Amino acid sequence: MTIYLDAVWLLNFFLDWMILLLVQSITRNNAQKWRVLLGAMVASLLVPIALFAPESFVITTFGKALYSLVIVLAAFGFINFRQFVHHLLSFYFVSFALGGGLIAIHFFLGNQLSVNNGGILTFQTGYGDQLSWLFVLFGFPFIWWFTKSRMDKQALETFRYDQLYQVTIRIKGKSFSTMGYMDSGNQLVDPISRKPVIICDQTFMSNWFTREEWNQLQHAQEHLSFESLPDSIGDAIQIVPYQGVDGNRTFMIVLKPDELLVNDENNQLTIKKVLVGLQFGDLAPDGSYHCLLHPTIYKQSVATSA
Repeated sequence: MTIYLDAVWLLNFFLDWMILLLVQSITRNNAQKWRVLLGAMVASLLVPIALFAPESFVITTFGKALYSLVIVLAAFGFINFRQFVHHLLSFYFVSFALGGGLIAIHFFLGNQLSVNNGGILTFQTGYGDQLSWLFVLFGFPFIWWFTKSRMDKQALETFRYDQLYQVTIRIKGKSFSTMGYMDSGNQLVDPISRKPVIICDQTFMSNWFTREEWNQLQHAQEHLSFESLPDSIGDAIQIVPYQGVDGNRTFMIVLKPDELLVNDENNQLTIKKVLVGLQFGDLAPDGSYHCLLHPTIYKQSVATSA
């Protein structure tokens, strides 16, 4: 049988790339796109190695274990040992989860999928019939989506609500920190951009405004008159519709921050796709926190060591 190496290699490259993208998503790693592509390239080299050097040490179980270290290093680099192990274990988990899903679909469909030591190598004809390629091109993304959605849901369910986190917000180049409360009841999002909205009170948000500017904002909110907003941050102000606890629909003044930083144990989450709503009053009577965080901000975040 003739094996078309270019087609087989391209297929494995895309599969490895999608695996590494999922690893990057669940670990919230901020590796650049070219690094993830490099990791996929390194991983796909197992195909020619398996074909031209089937007795190579790399094809053995121990050899592939060592080679997986190279793949993870190429894709995500080395920051510290703890994060490296986290990326490596996530890589194994995703690979086994997606591989198991493909085998399950293969069992139900009865496709002629062949697997070699180096990965998915060939089908009946050496480059794959139409049904086989459709199986991989559509079946694999479906398993990828299903795995990611289930992991996101599990992470959301086990996320530590009702805890306080140190929050730093940077707006127009000015940064201030306070304590934020993870509020599972906060489901406010911008209906257009779908960005989650965190809510911060006047004690904290007044750091960015003079008293006169804050009074202008409060007047605009109370009278729904947005013509005379402060010029200092005019390009960062947006209006988001929402429904209050009394059932009435109104509008909230929100700001688009440069970034939001949330300290979570040993990690610092960086969120850019988020909006900050203004609360004209105090959120906590005892002043223990000044922000209500949105429960889905972790999906928008990138984690780094704190």
